[in-house]
Amino acid sequence: MRILWAVCGGVALALGVLGVVLPLLPTTPFVLLAAWCFARSSPRLHNWLVTHPRLGPMIRDWNEHGAIPPRAKRMALLAIGAAFLLSVAIGLRWEALLAQGVVLCAVVTFIMTRPDGPRG
Repeated sequence: MRILWAVCGGVALALGVLGVVLPLLPTTPFVLLAAWCFARSSPRLHNWLVTHPRLGPMIRDWNEHGAIPPRAKRMALLAIGAAFLLSVAIGLRWEALLAQGVVLCAVVTFIMTRPDGPRG
Protein backbone atom coordinates (compact mmCIF):
# COMPACT_ATOMS: atom_id res chain seq x y z
CA MET A 1 0.00 0.00 0.00
CA ARG A 2 2.92 2.34 0.69
CA ILE A 3 4.03 1.98 -2.93
CA LEU A 4 0.56 3.03 -4.12
CA TRP A 5 0.66 6.13 -1.88
CA ALA A 6 4.16 6.96 -3.16
CA VAL A 7 3.03 6.63 -6.80
CA CYS A 8 -0.04 8.79 -6.14
CA GLY A 9 2.18 11.35 -4.41
CA GLY A 10 4.57 11.38 -7.35
CA VAL A 11 1.76 11.89 -9.85
CA ALA A 12 0.25 14.67 -7.73
CA LEU A 13 3.64 16.35 -7.39
CA ALA A 14 4.23 16.13 -11.15
CA LEU A 15 0.84 17.74 -11.81
CA GLY A 16 1.63 20.44 -9.24
CA VAL A 17 4.96 21.21 -10.87
CA LEU A 18 3.25 21.37 -14.27
CA GLY A 19 0.80 23.83 -12.72
CA VAL A 20 3.67 26.24 -12.19
CA VAL A 21 3.97 26.74 -15.95
CA LEU A 22 0.45 25.87 -17.16
CA PRO A 23 -1.92 28.66 -16.15
CA LEU A 24 -5.12 26.60 -15.84
CA LEU A 25 -3.57 23.74 -13.83
CA PRO A 26 -3.53 24.54 -10.10
CA THR A 27 -0.30 23.98 -8.19
CA THR A 28 -1.30 24.22 -4.54
CA PRO A 29 -3.95 21.46 -4.35
CA PHE A 30 -1.68 18.97 -6.10
CA VAL A 31 1.29 19.81 -3.87
CA LEU A 32 -0.91 19.43 -0.77
CA LEU A 33 -2.16 16.10 -2.09
CA ALA A 34 1.41 14.98 -2.75
CA ALA A 35 2.39 15.86 0.84
CA TRP A 36 -0.61 13.92 2.16
CA CYS A 37 0.28 10.87 0.03
CA PHE A 38 3.97 11.03 0.93
CA ALA A 39 3.08 11.24 4.64
CA ARG A 40 1.44 7.82 4.20
CA SER A 41 4.20 6.30 2.12
CA SER A 42 7.62 7.68 2.96
CA PRO A 43 8.77 9.92 5.82
CA ARG A 44 11.85 10.77 3.72
CA LEU A 45 9.79 11.99 0.72
CA HIS A 46 7.36 13.84 2.99
CA ASN A 47 10.19 15.59 4.81
CA TRP A 48 11.85 16.50 1.51
CA LEU A 49 8.64 18.05 0.21
CA VAL A 50 7.76 19.92 3.40
CA THR A 51 11.26 21.38 3.67
CA HIS A 52 11.54 22.21 -0.05
CA PRO A 53 12.39 25.93 -0.41
CA ARG A 54 9.67 26.65 -3.02
CA LEU A 55 6.96 24.09 -2.27
CA GLY A 56 7.36 23.68 1.48
CA PRO A 57 5.96 27.07 2.57
CA MET A 58 2.54 26.46 0.99
CA ILE A 59 2.31 23.08 2.74
CA ARG A 60 3.34 24.53 6.10
CA ASP A 61 0.91 27.47 5.71
CA TRP A 62 -1.94 25.06 5.04
CA ASN A 63 -1.00 22.68 7.87
CA GLU A 64 -0.42 25.41 10.45
CA HIS A 65 -2.99 28.05 9.48
CA GLY A 66 -5.38 26.55 6.91
CA ALA A 67 -4.04 29.33 4.70
CA ILE A 68 -3.91 29.81 0.96
CA PRO A 69 -1.42 32.43 -0.30
CA PRO A 70 -2.92 35.41 -2.15
CA ARG A 71 -1.18 34.50 -5.43
CA ALA A 72 -2.62 30.99 -5.28
CA LYS A 73 -6.07 32.46 -4.63
CA ARG A 74 -5.75 34.74 -7.67
CA MET A 75 -4.60 31.89 -9.89
CA ALA A 76 -7.44 29.67 -8.67
CA LEU A 77 -10.01 32.38 -9.38
CA LEU A 78 -8.54 32.89 -12.83
CA ALA A 79 -8.74 29.16 -13.58
CA ILE A 80 -12.30 28.95 -12.25
CA GLY A 81 -13.39 31.92 -14.36
CA ALA A 82 -11.70 30.51 -17.46
CA ALA A 83 -13.33 27.11 -16.96
CA PHE A 84 -16.78 28.68 -16.66
CA LEU A 85 -16.22 30.93 -19.69
CA LEU A 86 -15.08 27.92 -21.69
CA SER A 87 -18.27 26.11 -20.72
CA VAL A 88 -20.32 29.08 -21.92
CA ALA A 89 -18.28 29.36 -25.12
CA ILE A 90 -18.79 25.72 -26.08
CA GLY A 91 -22.50 26.12 -25.55
CA LEU A 92 -23.30 23.91 -22.59
CA ARG A 93 -26.98 23.73 -21.71
CA TRP A 94 -28.22 26.17 -19.11
CA GLU A 95 -28.83 23.33 -16.63
CA ALA A 96 -25.18 22.30 -16.81
CA LEU A 97 -24.06 25.91 -16.51
CA LEU A 98 -26.29 26.38 -13.48
CA ALA A 99 -24.91 23.27 -11.78
CA GLN A 100 -21.35 24.26 -12.62
CA GLY A 101 -21.99 27.81 -11.41
CA VAL A 102 -23.32 26.61 -8.06
CA VAL A 103 -20.34 24.31 -7.49
CA LEU A 104 -17.83 26.94 -8.62
CA CYS A 105 -19.43 29.55 -6.33
CA ALA A 106 -19.02 27.14 -3.41
CA VAL A 107 -15.36 26.59 -4.35
CA VAL A 108 -14.74 30.34 -4.66
CA THR A 109 -16.38 30.91 -1.27
CA PHE A 110 -14.14 28.29 0.31
CA ILE A 111 -11.00 29.73 -1.26
CA MET A 112 -11.79 33.32 -0.38
CA THR A 113 -12.64 32.51 3.24
CA ARG A 114 -9.24 30.90 3.88
CA PRO A 115 -6.70 33.16 5.54
CA ASP A 116 -3.72 34.44 3.55
CA GLY A 117 -1.27 33.05 6.08
CA PRO A 118 1.55 34.59 8.06
CA ARG A 119 3.31 35.97 4.98
CA GLY A 120 0.11 37.35 3.43
